[in-house]
Amino acid sequence: MKSRLVLIILFATLATGLYAQKKSTKIIISGTVTNAIQDPVPNAMIMIDGQKTNSMTNSQGRYKVKVKAGAGTITVVSFGNGMIEEQINGRTEINLKYSKSAASQQENQSVLPGDEKVSSGYGTVKKKDITSPGDHINGKDRKYASYQSVNDMILREVSGVKLTSSGFIIQDSKDFFGSVPALLIVNGVPVDDFSGISPSSVESIDVLKGSSAAIYGTRGYGGVIVLKTKIENK
Repeated sequence: MKSRLVLIILFATLATGLYAQKKSTKIIISGTVTNAIQDPVPNAMIMIDGQKTNSMTNSQGRYKVKVKAGAGTITVVSFGNGMIEEQINGRTEINLKYSKSAASQQENQSVLPGDEKVSSGYGTVKKKDITSPGDHINGKDRKYASYQSVNDMILREVSGVKLTSSGFIIQDSKDFFGSVPALLIVNGVPVDDFSGISPSSVESIDVLKGSSAAIYGTRGYGGVIVLKTKIENK
């Protein structure tokens, strides 16, 4: 009887230890996001190690996100403010602040090949971020004019993109509720679809993913497809 009691106690102790160990694999990080004049930044998207989370800042700029204990970086993305990235280094409270001086310093640096700025509707991104293999369509190539629609052109020429009833889905663009449709931009203006646009009138199509879509803030959560027509450049 005594040995059985000892076994029960050992089992309970072991189970408690395993539960505590499993529970400790996640930590909660919280903090505040502010702009250059210390005003709160609402509706900013929180990313951990380059992956999107379900956490966004509230009206006071506060956020709270559960992450793996070994997470390395935290990134905040806000439309109109841009992106900030910091090392976590085991911290559970991280306050992030946008700085105009940091942005100005970056603009004054020498421009390397591929770092040239390209207009994307709401602002600019680096050219190398939107010209990765399979992410750029040059409308000057006559073969694209043979497609029946812009949708058909994108589905056949851009890898990792599919079309559903909710819109274009770019690979790995998911949140807690499922796949997130891409934001569509035509000549700098958000649109619901690409209907009415002839493939022969397309100047270029660029597919923005991850950090390259960050300039669109939360609207670019599922990526962005930027289309420019030849009419715009005439």
